Amino acid sequence: MYDVILVGLGGMGSAVACELARRGKRVLGLERHARGHDRGSSHGGSRLIRQAYFEDPAYVPLVLRAYELWERLERETNKDLMTLCGGLMLGQRGSRVLEGSLLSAQVHDLPCEVIEAEELRRRFPALAPTRETVALYEASAGFIDPGGAIDAQLDRAANHGAELRFEEPVVSWEAAGSGDGVRVETPAAVYEAERLILAPGAWAPALLAEMGLPLEPERRVICWFEPEGDAEPFLPGNFPVFIWEPEDGNTFTCFPLVAEKRGVKSVFFRAGGAPCDPDALDRRVREDEIEFIRGYLDRYVPALAGRCLATDVCMYTNTPDEHFVIDLHPDHPQVSFASPCSGHGYKFATVIAEILADLATDGATRHPIEMFSSRRF
Repeated sequence: MYDVILVGLGGMGSAVACELARRGKRVLGLERHARGHDRGSSHGGSRLIRQAYFEDPAYVPLVLRAYELWERLERETNKDLMTLCGGLMLGQRGSRVLEGSLLSAQVHDLPCEVIEAEELRRRFPALAPTRETVALYEASAGFIDPGGAIDAQLDRAANHGAELRFEEPVVSWEAAGSGDGVRVETPAAVYEAERLILAPGAWAPALLAEMGLPLEPERRVICWFEPEGDAEPFLPGNFPVFIWEPEDGNTFTCFPLVAEKRGVKSVFFRAGGAPCDPDALDRRVREDEIEFIRGYLDRYVPALAGRCLATDVCMYTNTPDEHFVIDLHPDHPQVSFASPCSGHGYKFATVIAEILADLATDGATRHPIEMFSSRRF
């Protein structure tokens, strides 16, 4: 009999396992794939972290707490998991990325700087902004190493006594009608616990099917491009992470060069995605998909529009409003879940872990999560 059974040990689940074990809970973690796999949503070498949150100012208190918890994990493991190289939120006046970031910075008094196009070209010569482009610069933005973080959290969880089982998918789960206890079945065994936490990423639609939530996994393409000429302008410290909303709204993101053999990571934030089945994901990247990204780089980051060194695919799991779902099950208060994150959730993994641990332990949390209620659907 466990205190908590946790389903999913990827980006969110590894953080939850770490937090629960830290609190002294008897934890069983179940993962359908191998440890550190690349089948889901938390691989690809880097995930952006930022504070001036254009999606909604309500995210800012949560991301500030997430920063604290990432820093705590770095201290505890003596590992560098965050690279705070600065970040740019770029767009024209009136664009969602720019105006939303400005609003969050103003509401929460975040230390940020507005930079016009001419100054952008001078300070960041790798960029080619149009005359109308304006940026919000945030020195505290950067990126997290998700592979290193997941590994560190799983190690911490195991060291605190968590039992972690990989390549053991959940076949079904059921909750006692009284609100006490759950049973989880896998191909290997049937397990029982007082509480259940579901953090399965793109597999949430199947495990939460009875709730009828509008969750849609989406295939995303990632490309790494080789800088033409000198790589120095693309190194951390010279090249900030950025989210750029061009005139046509096809927002894209780039990260600094951290492994020269792999190149500079580039990915669309929303454009180019397609609904997918997580168990039958097309992992081939077509030449037209590479060309789609290259076309935007040719216009806005010209030195990256050359050779594509590597590609990969991952998944977003989207809600209609692109906000998270974090909640207790409406019929089973001993069951809590967090999914999906609509492509912008990894930076919150540490604080979402704190929230889910609170819900499993106390049935409530001090963190503001009302906007993530499943009842909004």
